[in-house]
Amino acid sequence: MASKRAVVGIIGGSGVYEIDGLANTRWERVSTPFGEPSDALLFGELDGQPLVFLPRHGRGHRFSPTTINFRANIDALKRVGVTDVISLSAVGSLREELAPGTFVLVDQFIDRTFARAKTFFGTGFVAHVSMAHPVCGRLGDRLSTAADDASIHAVRGGTYLTMEGPQFSTLAESKLYRSWGASVVGMTNMPEAKLAREAELCYATVAMVTDFDCWHPEHDHVTVDQVVKVLTENAGRARALIRAVAPLLAERPEACPQGCDHALDAAIITADGARDPAALSKLDAVAGRVLKGA
Repeated sequence: MASKRAVVGIIGGSGVYEIDGLANTRWERVSTPFGEPSDALLFGELDGQPLVFLPRHGRGHRFSPTTINFRANIDALKRVGVTDVISLSAVGSLREELAPGTFVLVDQFIDRTFARAKTFFGTGFVAHVSMAHPVCGRLGDRLSTAADDASIHAVRGGTYLTMEGPQFSTLAESKLYRSWGASVVGMTNMPEAKLAREAELCYATVAMVTDFDCWHPEHDHVTVDQVVKVLTENAGRARALIRAVAPLLAERPEACPQGCDHALDAAIITADGARDPAALSKLDAVAGRVLKGA
């Protein structure tokens, strides 16, 4: 299958962007029809591979999980030509075997958020994309290989439960999430993954375990210093992972084998004559491919 050039978007904390060898860097603000993204985008190249970094919470961590403008973030990445998105997220572990410092390449999500705009579509232009397999398998394969190459302990597969926050789980909630079979709990990857699918972007999550959630009997003995130490170590491993995976993503198939880049083909429901021009005008980046053929 023919290949085309990839542009890789990285969503995560600011420390992830301090990568040795990142060249031709520039910060650029990008406006979207859905408002302003969390921050300006950092453009750069790593060994010739174009990368675009987005601080999810803004530099200085200005936005709580609930107040992040997820739609603007994803629209901005699509608008500047990003094809593949790697989402880096700090999480709590719901499994004894997923100790602090472990990276989990999750393949499923449970969305427990309730106060966030979750779709680019709505009244006047309705679409229903499939989320059965929310993570791009091709990106997961490359991340798994890169983790091995960088000697990073990464577990392939797992379920990320996204809670609203900003408070952490109660003990009852933590036990409930474990009973559902979730692997990790965090606050940021939904609706991010849903919006990436609507924008026809290949998407994968690297969930970086910082501590056990409150279900663990030893959780109360964890100190802030210990958590900060793991966070710092995880940021270093995340940079090493990005360095290792960038060359593996340099070329991508002309069409995603999983169909991520054609997710809207069978998703749009609203008939041509009933589509609201105002709604359509916001979707030039997200749904431009299908709208051009309308």
